[in-house]
Amino acid sequence: MEKEMLVLAELKEGKFEKFMGWMQSDEGMSVRKSAAYPEKTVGAVIPDKSGVMFKVFVHNEEKMKEIVSGTDPIGKPIYDECVIKMTAWDLTKVEM
Repeated sequence: MEKEMLVLAELKEGKFEKFMGWMQSDEGMSVRKSAAYPEKTVGAVIPDKSGVMFKVFVHNEEKMKEIVSGTDPIGKPIYDECVIKMTAWDLTKVEM
């Protein structure tokens, strides 16, 4: 079952380009694909590049929790180098 989540990543100073480069690399894409559908992801950048926000469509919530907590074995090195912290929220649609 697909679940919508919002992920906010606070990045270490000067690490925006490194982090985003890895996220778009083959290795980063494989990690992302293991938890969510990258082709559906909507991203935004904090103006000073101190963080990024992603609306993701998750198909493997446990794997997403590993990525966000920094415990995914493939993603851990880039997380440790670039990320201060990541936080995730479940999203639910509000009917108007």
